Amino acid sequence: MNYGAIVIGAHTGEFLKEKLSSYINKKNILIEPVFHNHNKLRENFTHFTDTQFLDCAISNIDEIKKFYYIKEESVKLLGKHWASGIGSFSKQHILAHKNKRFQVSDKDIETKDVQFYSFNSFRKKFMIEKVDLLQIDAEGAEFDIMNNIDYSNVDIQNIFFEKKHFDGPFLTGEKLQTVKQQLITAGYKLHDIDEENILAKKS
Repeated sequence: MNYGAIVIGAHTGEFLKEKLSSYINKKNILIEPVFHNHNKLRENFTHFTDTQFLDCAISNIDEIKKFYYIKEESVKLLGKHWASGIGSFSKQHILAHKNKRFQVSDKDIETKDVQFYSFNSFRKKFMIEKVDLLQIDAEGAEFDIMNNIDYSNVDIQNIFFEKKHFDGPFLTGEKLQTVKQQLITAGYKLHDIDEENILAKKS
């Protein structure tokens, strides 16, 4: 099957509206496991004609495991709207965001069991053959996801991904370089969009 956009870590969708506007009549998949974000995501894209909303997560193996995120009430108390987007399989990843202006602690963190799929299993489950845009914002799970993509089995035209947590919270290094080389070998040209994101476009 051909897909317009697949977004792993779609959050509430508020910041996706303009980017995904051209895919309104295409087949899309928007993934967001955080409950309060997922509901808002559905509300923001009710007008899309053929879009699936999933509350699973993508990684490098099929399993059910703990997923951590900031409680909805804590997002308001902590005073940072972006806190609702910090969801991870690692509690320490969330706590690593703590600073003088963002006093996150264990009491602010919720946990739930989530179904994780490897990208390969996910591709097979949804019969994904071609994708115009794959966007990944997975709070440190980007390497596990992208290192599991077999580019000979799926035609992805554009991959937009967050790089800033590739090798750990706020770290980039060997893992990022490994994925960059995989993309170049697969025929992509890489463009640094800003300090946090990379766009890989198929040549």
